This record gives sequence, structure tokens and C-alpha cells, in this order.
Amino acid sequence: MQLAEFQFLLTPEGQQLLRQTADPPITPGNHLQVASRLRQQIAPALAQAVLETVLLRQLALQKFSMATEMYFTRPALEQATSETIARYRASRFAQAGFTRLADLGCGIGADALALAAYARVIGIDLDPLRLAMARENVHAYSFGDRFFPVQADLSTLPALDVQAVFFDPARRDHRGRRLYSVALYQPPLQVIDRWLVQAPSAAVKISPAIDYAELPADAEVEFISLGGEVKEGILWYGDLRRGAARSATLLPGGHSLSSADFPGHDVPVTTPETYLYEPDGALIRAHLVQHLARHLGAMQIDPHIAYLTSATYRPTPFARCFTLEAWFPFQLKRLRSYLRTNHIGRVTIKKRGSPIEPDALRQQLRLRGDQHRVLFLTHVLGQPAVLIGSEWLSDLTPPKPPTAG
Repeated sequence: MQLAEFQFLLTPEGQQLLRQTADPPITPGNHLQVASRLRQQIAPALAQAVLETVLLRQLALQKFSMATEMYFTRPALEQATSETIARYRASRFAQAGFTRLADLGCGIGADALALAAYARVIGIDLDPLRLAMARENVHAYSFGDRFFPVQADLSTLPALDVQAVFFDPARRDHRGRRLYSVALYQPPLQVIDRWLVQAPSAAVKISPAIDYAELPADAEVEFISLGGEVKEGILWYGDLRRGAARSATLLPGGHSLSSADFPGHDVPVTTPETYLYEPDGALIRAHLVQHLARHLGAMQIDPHIAYLTSATYRPTPFARCFTLEAWFPFQLKRLRSYLRTNHIGRVTIKKRGSPIEPDALRQQLRLRGDQHRVLFLTHVLGQPAVLIGSEWLSDLTPPKPPTAG
């Protein structure tokens, strides 16, 4: 979409076409019919802009409560922070009392719309189309009077007079390939250094796959998961830091664990007991598995594997808990015999530290039966093993300890 097509969408005619095209929703069954009708009414480029906007609004409902009033490009939507994460992050700016902020690389305004709920926000981006969309998207949340768009190149723009900064560099190149090194971000992470002189408090969105060797020594790194999926990392500087070097936050519940919580010695390593805990990925990325183990009174089954085990069950938002009924060194023949004997015909296969491909194993198991189990392909005390269990429901009678072999 070009800026001229976007501006058409804002006209009364464009608005009417957007409403008409959205009702009924576009589906694979009516897509061609809707596209053909639009091309009969307006120029092909304008018809494509209307069609794409309606389709992207449907997809964006997974991220934004006001998606049907917002504007997107496909790459911008894919990269945009979800409203849930943006609001969580904005709350930390609000708690620090900042009222004049800069959103560097604001894109379509996914973070600006949350920040503007608490403060005046200068949104800076080089792309005039995304900047224009950001203005409309913040307006959709009724904070348009607190958003001030500025088109500029962040690599050369001097730091502005603000109290704090949010920086969201692009982590994909022009071909859509992911960029993992902070030096390759566009613009690179070093841009924030110039702004920190003016505004020492800042937050920087980074890839959750960042190399720990690239983490700045003066920043807290927080990893965020949403609905159990790790979504992003954040670097917190200045007054936005909370004192810990590393933290993990699970949304939408808002549960957080940090490297300052539950300190202590290395966690013992043992064979699997009655319960197996699978820590949330955000805790794994934040290197907080042992902190969680100390919190739960649990142990590891291998010093290099992020599974925890315990003889007693403790509820926690930071991990899924499974009951174990058996475990043994991995042998295909023995596993196949166990599943057949126990009438297990459906399995969910999880792996951690194992080279075995779940889909290939599933074919080799020749499953028959009406029971379901979870298979964990992993290591126990350094040796390949398979653990067999089911997800724990706290209102069930506690199971017997797993048998081993």
C-alpha cells in the first residue's frame, strides 16, 4: 500500500467501502467475489488497499481490541506488539511517573497507543505510511491528542527533550529475514546510547533469542511470554529497572519471577519423581529454571535439561505440571511394548535435549488403543530416556510414584 491509497481509505468513500467489505467477513469462499466487486467500483490499487485492510483487521483481532478501526501493512502487523504486552510495558512507564516520552521506531503505533494512555508521546519513524497509520491507530484508542508524529531518521536525529524513551528497532531485513545480533538491528541498538544521555530511563524491545554476550551490563533484561509462548525480550534502563539482572513475566496473568527471587546453591539432580514441571519458555530464556526449582522445592533430572521433578505437587503459574507413571532409558522396542500393553493409542510427544524427531517416532510406534499419554524425550542424569505421563489436574487423587527401569 502506498500513502496515496491509505489517504483514500480515510475519505468518506473509503470509509464506506471498508464498512461494506467487512460485512460479512472475508473468507476463502468469498474472497474472489469480494475482490472482483471492489475492482468494478474503484481503481485496482484502491480496491487492493480496501481488501487488504479488511483482511488485516480480521487477523489483528488476535492482538488488538480496536482492530476493526485500525490500519496495518502485513509486515507491520506481524512485527507489532500485541495490545496486552504493550499495556503491560506502558504500565512500568506510568509507575515511574513519566509524562513526556519518545517512541523511537513507532511503526504503526502498537506501543504508542498504550503509552499515550499515560503520557504525551512523540512517535518517530522514517516510513511516512506507517507514521500516518500510527496517528490513526492511536486515535482509535481515543489518545490522538497525546500523540505527536515525527518523520525522521533515527540514525541522525539528535535526542529530543523527553523524560524516557521506548525504542523498537526492526529485527528483520528488507527480505523479511530475522536479525538476531543487536548490531544488525535497523537501526542498531547503539542508537539508544545517544538518547540515554538526555533520558537515562529507557526500554528497548529485542529478540527473545538474543545472545547473552550482547546484553548491556547496565540494563535489566526481561523476557515476556503471552499464553505460554515467548514473544519478546525487553531491556530496561535507569529508573525503569527493578533491581534484578534478569526477569521473566507471563501474560496475561502478569506473574513475574526475577534473578533476585529465591537465590541459593545449585539445585540437586535426581531421577524423575511423581511430578514433572515444564517451565515456561520465558523463565528458560531468563536463566531462572533453578530459581523456580528452589521456589517449588523441586530438583532437575539433568543438569543441562530444563525439566524439574518433585515428589509433591505445588501449584505454580510458571510451569505446566505433569504426573509421571513410568520412565526408562530410551529403547524403541521397549517403548512400543509399554504403549501396547497399556492400550495407549494417542500420544503428545515433547522433547528437550533429544535428537529424535517426534513425527518420525510417531510413525514407528504403531499406536493402537484408546488411552492418551504424554511422552517426554529427554535425558536423565546424562542418558537418553523417555518419560511417560499425563497433565496434572490438581483436583485429582495424587498418583503413585512412576516406575523406573
